Amino acid sequence: MLQVENEIQELRDQLIEMWDLTIKQLDKTESAIKNFERDLALEVQQTERRVNAFELTIDRSCENFIALFQPVATDLRFVLSTLKINTNLERIADIACGISEFVSDSDERFNSEIIKQMDADKMLSLSIEMVRELREAYILEDTKMARTVYKKDKMLDKLNDVASYKALDCLDKFPNEKRQTLHVLSIIRKIERIGDQAKNIAEEIIFYLDAKILKHKKKEA
Repeated sequence: MLQVENEIQELRDQLIEMWDLTIKQLDKTESAIKNFERDLALEVQQTERRVNAFELTIDRSCENFIALFQPVATDLRFVLSTLKINTNLERIADIACGISEFVSDSDERFNSEIIKQMDADKMLSLSIEMVRELREAYILEDTKMARTVYKKDKMLDKLNDVASYKALDCLDKFPNEKRQTLHVLSIIRKIERIGDQAKNIAEEIIFYLDAKILKHKKKEA
């Protein structure tokens, strides 16, 4: 029993380390956009290889755990949720890498007025906040904290829904920076996907702790 507990703790520690790496990727991407740090954007892209390697390491650890201990009940839910959260974190890091490419490929600093008018900065900050809060929810085993992500994901969805209309305004207001406006719109689409991945993580935390799979639960009338 002690060996199983040690293996579970090691898996938990690995996942938290993956979480920290993903958050760093997001923070660096946010800074790269805000301060037009092309070298930092390239660093994010280079670090993506490490993220991918780490994802594979955790996957193998989970597979070995299942093969060796044949877990059931809570232990099984833990390892299954770990596998899925690991995948979601890798996808978030991959999205951060994709966003950073817009910075590294740009010849000039992004117009801060376009970013603010389209709420790209607000959306990115909110998405990072979601990933951070989910990390805390996981560590504290707090399903209530995990559920707060759903409300924030709806906020991201609303901002994403009106982004096209705001882009049209920016195209009129900044006719010489049409390419930037379109790039910011593409960044917003990617940020919205971070929210979706964060929501998936919240579901896995709740599944592990409460044995509830919310994504298949019918809405109450």
